[in-house]
Amino acid sequence: MNKVVLIILAIFLPPVAVFLKNGVGKDLIINIVLCLLFFLPGVVHALWLVTK
Repeated sequence: MNKVVLIILAIFLPPVAVFLKNGVGKDLIINIVLCLLFFLPGVVHALWLVTK
């Protein structure tokens, strides 16, 4: 998938970007929990996973 699209998704819908990049797994669960606690850590986590 195009990296630019994943970065845009990571900003607006972090769990979707993580799912498209890594599928279902521990990274997706961590990102969902981070997004539920506070949105910004979820965005940072998703951006880190997408750009890594």
